[in-house]
Amino acid sequence: MTYTVYDDTITIKLIQEACKVLGVSMEAILKLFGEYFFKFCKMSGYDRMLRTLGGNLTEFIENLDALHSYLALSYQEMNAPSFRVERAADGKMLLHYYSDRSGLCHIVPGIIEAVAKDFFDLDVTMDILDMNEEVERTGKKEHVVFLVVQKARRKMRKAKPARLHDSQDIQSDQEALQAAFLRMKEKYLSVSACLVKKSHWDVVRSIVVFGKGHLANTLEPIYPERLWIEEKTFCNAFPFHIVFDESLRIKQAGVTIQKYVPGLQTQKIRLDEYFSIIHPQITFDIFSICKFINSQFVLKTRREMMPEAWKSQPTLKLRGQMIWMESTRCMMYMCSPKLRSLQELEEHKMHLSDIAPHDTTRDLILLNQQRLAEIELSNQLERKKEELRVLSQHLAIEKKKTETLLYAMLPEHVANQLKEGKKVAAGEFKTCTILFSDVVTFTNICAACEPIQIVNMLNSMYSKFDRLTSVHEVYKVETIGDAYMVVGGVPVPTGSHAQRVANFALGMRISAKEVMNPVTGEPIQIRVGIHTGPVLAGVVGDKMPRYCLFGDTVNTASRMESHGLPDKVHLSPTAYRALENQGFEIVERGEIEVKGKGKMTTYFLIQNLNATNDEIMGRPTTPLDHKGKQKRASLPATKLQGSVQPFCPEHSSLASGRDTGQPELPSSPPHDGHLKETSKGLPMSRGVTDSPPPQPCGTCPCVRSHISFLSHSFAEASALGKEGRKSVAAMRYADGWQLPPDSDVADESVNMKEGGGEEELGLLNSYMAVPQTAPKGRSNNSSCPRR
Repeated sequence: MTYTVYDDTITIKLIQEACKVLGVSMEAILKLFGEYFFKFCKMSGYDRMLRTLGGNLTEFIENLDALHSYLALSYQEMNAPSFRVERAADGKMLLHYYSDRSGLCHIVPGIIEAVAKDFFDLDVTMDILDMNEEVERTGKKEHVVFLVVQKARRKMRKAKPARLHDSQDIQSDQEALQAAFLRMKEKYLSVSACLVKKSHWDVVRSIVVFGKGHLANTLEPIYPERLWIEEKTFCNAFPFHIVFDESLRIKQAGVTIQKYVPGLQTQKIRLDEYFSIIHPQITFDIFSICKFINSQFVLKTRREMMPEAWKSQPTLKLRGQMIWMESTRCMMYMCSPKLRSLQELEEHKMHLSDIAPHDTTRDLILLNQQRLAEIELSNQLERKKEELRVLSQHLAIEKKKTETLLYAMLPEHVANQLKEGKKVAAGEFKTCTILFSDVVTFTNICAACEPIQIVNMLNSMYSKFDRLTSVHEVYKVETIGDAYMVVGGVPVPTGSHAQRVANFALGMRISAKEVMNPVTGEPIQIRVGIHTGPVLAGVVGDKMPRYCLFGDTVNTASRMESHGLPDKVHLSPTAYRALENQGFEIVERGEIEVKGKGKMTTYFLIQNLNATNDEIMGRPTTPLDHKGKQKRASLPATKLQGSVQPFCPEHSSLASGRDTGQPELPSSPPHDGHLKETSKGLPMSRGVTDSPPPQPCGTCPCVRSHISFLSHSFAEASALGKEGRKSVAAMRYADGWQLPPDSDVADESVNMKEGGGEEELGLLNSYMAVPQTAPKGRSNNSSCPRR
């Protein structure tokens, strides 16, 4: 697990803000935090561990350092304090608190008082007797001494008069205790020097006056008159122990520690020559060791004192306790090697037999080895889980690709039924619209080209058609050679199936002009046929299944395509009735003989009166904002299904009652009186002289109308050859959408260059050079001179 270690400055700032909000002192908040922290530890699963630390409050505090050493294995960034207790005989004690983290000592009374009440049923009062910085310690900085007074909580009596008497006794005891504490503190502060050689805390102990109460449940042990064990037996029974005097000279050592620290066999050597203290962080002298005698000591061998062959091995660490022997004025260090796994045991070239059988270190090593094996297994499971997660993500991506490919071949609901192993029942659709298209003179093209050229041509054309199926939401049934089949209203019924297929057909006609004939280099021509009627749809076959349409409607649609004309959209009578009064321009072709159907009156679809070419092609438009900058604007898709195109209010009279969205080429050569030819051979509209056209205002849509007209007119004329391009002319105003002169016009300019229309391109560029801001001295709202 990952834990976040916060800096103490954040904690202090948080406490200071809480003091401002709550209006209490910092000491009170820290004490309340200590009480809550104890409850939090109990709720977090440490309740049983805390209860087993000691049988009384003193033993509990003395074993806190050992608990912190254990927790440091899991919380490596933990910077725990150290505690030392000085016992007294009459229910009082001095608690020494050492910490690197200054300003947090007031948490201790909250924790200790809560522990005393919960675990030992005691009322405890704690007051700070002194606070300073300990200069003799190398790591810990703040040293605080607490005076702890314990006394058993009095049980409430049932008699009411006695209850009042008890409360008076409690109040008098508290007053007496407070007065005694103040006298103690004054006496301590008044002492400036000590005539005899005493330590700083010997002075404190000589001042403290203890009151009534009990510190712990004491036991009077019985000791033998002499020690019934010989020296050799003791050194073998405790293979890891060291006895040293006040000057740190080693007097005695266990047999195994002599084996792994050979220098200990030398007479009169000092302990600090071969070892350094890791914990607690104190100076290596007898006085500091006595001060922290209740703490757990960790010693580490000095690498430079080891034999040359052993210097490459890890240094040996010993963990244990210090025991002061007053009669001999010596200190005994009872310890064990600090090892956590069999791997560390092997690295030190040790064996379990080197550890005494009664030493629990053997069991800890084996148990920890089992725990490490379980952790490694858990880590392996986590790694496998992560690998499975990555594989699952890759599988989801591949599944998405497969589904995308499958849905491109079959309708989604049909594909899902086939994946589930179900049979797909055929469905009848009462009305739908079917479209067929093919390439004019495709057979001749195939005969004159390489196969790869045919493939490239069809791929370019079909890719454009496939994009249009997504724009107009029609379903592509299949392609056979140069034939392309589309249906609207199947497999998802919709009321606008005829309008969608019609718009798709118009888009096909525009897209086909962008695909070049590999033989002539000119745009290809297509025939399109549309018919509306009922069909039966279903999946046939087990291998490479296809969603097929059956019925006479399919045959009639195919006949409309085969009896059509190049670059025309041929409509059957039913398709005409479905599109009638839906915003499309349709002209009657007349009565023709249709193979297998007899005589039929058919029609040609010319254009969508309510949509521009860009909308039919699904191209995004970029109108200009009020500052003349381009802005992204997507025209609503409903424009393709019957909505009315808005006109500029100032130029609506020039729109001839409708908006074509594309220039309309004259079906027959224009009358000589209507058009006259310019000096370059290009026609001009009646009433326009050879002089350059006047500059229109930048905001007038006429500018864009001329550019839109020229681009589409030259594109249409490019298909008729050079002479045809010189004979084409028409001046019409399009809608009021202000489009930048560098989008579709630039595309059409490329087509005109490829088609040889350099003269037309020069005229188009002259229109594109019209400034988009009003000339100096003219308002943007002024009338355009071309009106």
